Amino acid sequence: MTTKVSIFNSNVLSVLLYGAECWRITKADSHRLSVFQTSCLRKICKIYWPVRISNQKLLERTRQTTILTTIKRRRWKWFGHVSRKHLNDITRVSTTWTPDSGKRRRGRPKETWRRTILKEAKELGKSMEELQHLAKDRERWKFLVAALHATQA
Repeated sequence: MTTKVSIFNSNVLSVLLYGAECWRITKADSHRLSVFQTSCLRKICKIYWPVRISNQKLLERTRQTTILTTIKRRRWKWFGHVSRKHLNDITRVSTTWTPDSGKRRRGRPKETWRRTILKEAKELGKSMEELQHLAKDRERWKFLVAALHATQA
């Protein structure tokens, strides 16, 4: 089982989550991803229909974290990387740029990467300026991302 889980991590998850640090995740997307992860882990552990096991116990048995935690960790690592770039770098500029496209469509504004980061920063009790300042020091930033990952796991 350990070998199968390591192959799952190296092959399946790496392909599935390619570029996930830049995704905006909706509830439907997060549900689909978590269902896919748990179904794959159930097949690896040979846990089929009549046997009932909670997803949390399944993740503990396979020593995995939720897929959303993995995406969040990648997103924060990417944010730190972008924050250390030069002010005029296109990657850094693109994270704060908003298009002026005239009239906005009716309804709720779309969930964006920047809004996701702002929401998660608010949950941490930090402002964007504080986080960008923290990201300048790589060691402190790695510690923060690891702490965030530990509390989510």
